[in-house]
Amino acid sequence: MAGNGTIVGSEKLVKVYDTGSVKVEALRGVDLNVNRGEMVAIMGPSGCGKTTLLNCLSGLDEPTSGKVLIEGTDLAKMKDNQRTEYRARNMGFVFQFYNLLPVLTAVENVEMVLLLSGVRSRDARARAERALEVVGLKGLEKHRPAQLSGGQRQRVTLARALVNEPKIVWADEPTGDLDKRNSNEVMSLMQELNSKLKMTFVIVTHDPDVASRCRRIIHMEDGLIVKDVPITEKDALLHPRGGDYSTCGEKDRGAARISIEQQGSL
Repeated sequence: MAGNGTIVGSEKLVKVYDTGSVKVEALRGVDLNVNRGEMVAIMGPSGCGKTTLLNCLSGLDEPTSGKVLIEGTDLAKMKDNQRTEYRARNMGFVFQFYNLLPVLTAVENVEMVLLLSGVRSRDARARAERALEVVGLKGLEKHRPAQLSGGQRQRVTLARALVNEPKIVWADEPTGDLDKRNSNEVMSLMQELNSKLKMTFVIVTHDPDVASRCRRIIHMEDGLIVKDVPITEKDALLHPRGGDYSTCGEKDRGAARISIEQQGSL
């Protein structure tokens, strides 16, 4: 783990969805700390609570009970406008289906985040262009989403997430709609941003290959964390496909090796 201090954490976090006739416990007392500069994967079967946990930690959803601490501050004690402002200035979001406005160009989709935060138009455009360059889309600024591949659209989403220089990026199944090649490219880019910019990532995924690119894997079942496993540098040279992460790389169950050259380029 990073050991650079906790940026977000939860204490006895509970989330209950009450439909009137049925109560569903999505989270059942989750304790979790994420340190600055970490790249964390949250895994588990469908319905285990991993997306609910991400939404509660990021302030997109309110827990039924328990605490979410953002840089030591109780999220529940922030007013709605304070939470909204904090998210806009300190968090980035990446979702499976991009959430790009089809009538806007790539640069317009990225700069919109800054314009809504009160950044001047000229400054917002310059920062959006720089963010697109960082994710490898220089020259495609005026393309609309329909003119881009799936991988390129997800890169626009990444640029939008990092344009405000966030302290933490939340990603919910960021490669779920991508083929293998584009998935690898997006994950390599996230690794590079984490390594070079010390950007914190929390990634919800069902894909063991995606999880193995992180430095820590949290396993959830039935609204609880059942395993929290750090991944070593040795493990990072392997892509486990459904392997047991608790072995920390000692067993290679059908793993596909990442080339040393690729690792060295990050």
